[in-house]
Amino acid sequence: MAEGFEGFGKRLADAVAQRGPLCAGVDPHPALLEAWDLPGGVRGLETFALTATDAIAPHVAVLKPQSAFFEAYGAAGIAVLERVLAHARQAGALVLLDVKRGDIGSTMAAYAQAYLGEDAPLAADAITVSPYLGFGALEPAFAAAEASGRGVFVLARTSNPDGAGLQRADTNGRTVAQSIVDDAARRNAGAVPLGATGVVVGATNRPGELDLTGLNGPILAPGFGEQGATADDLPAVFGDSLPSVLPASSRGLLREGPDATALRAAVLRTQESLLRVACRP
Repeated sequence: MAEGFEGFGKRLADAVAQRGPLCAGVDPHPALLEAWDLPGGVRGLETFALTATDAIAPHVAVLKPQSAFFEAYGAAGIAVLERVLAHARQAGALVLLDVKRGDIGSTMAAYAQAYLGEDAPLAADAITVSPYLGFGALEPAFAAAEASGRGVFVLARTSNPDGAGLQRADTNGRTVAQSIVDDAARRNAGAVPLGATGVVVGATNRPGELDLTGLNGPILAPGFGEQGATADDLPAVFGDSLPSVLPASSRGLLREGPDATALRAAVLRTQESLLRVACRP
């Protein structure tokens, strides 16, 4: 781990304690740019992304830009993404870059360097990765994250309906999704207060589908908000693991723009709904 750099689990726990568990997405979807009455091209992308980041990042523990919507604009879009990362850091938010990379050997090592390397222009506090070329193939990402005090969130049981067939498939008495959770748990064993290997588990999934009790790491929960899951659904889906959950909302917040005050108000309303659930006896 880089000298003087706290581990991701500790930094995340501190940020959530200060700002709550909400993970706010910055997804510059073309339909949202149109709804904000912004021009097409990079100029509209930049206005959208920086307006959302500057309004939301000071009030959340984690900001999650979706890389694909920036990559679609080529080099100019990647330059905007770099600015989003910088603005979020200045606002005190951790950045979880949603890139879902997953490959083998030197290619995975190159992805790890691009997003988790100490001096990489696109380095984030954490990234999402896909384990479907094998959990062990992600080792370069785990190693890079450990060396720099960053985190990795591994797709386990995602919120999209198309993932159910593969992720619920049985492998020697465990589902594929459960095997991924268990592999992540082994990496997090003994970490205090949390390990740096998180998993992605949709908030719209069936209660009791996964055993998350031994994970000792963060859980990114897409499907919260626009995709249908509410704060009231979270205790049933995640049970005793609820304190480790980062409910993720993107469109449900971003549709409140372009007014910065309305964006901030949406964030605060969402945080209040999560707090009410967390405080229930």
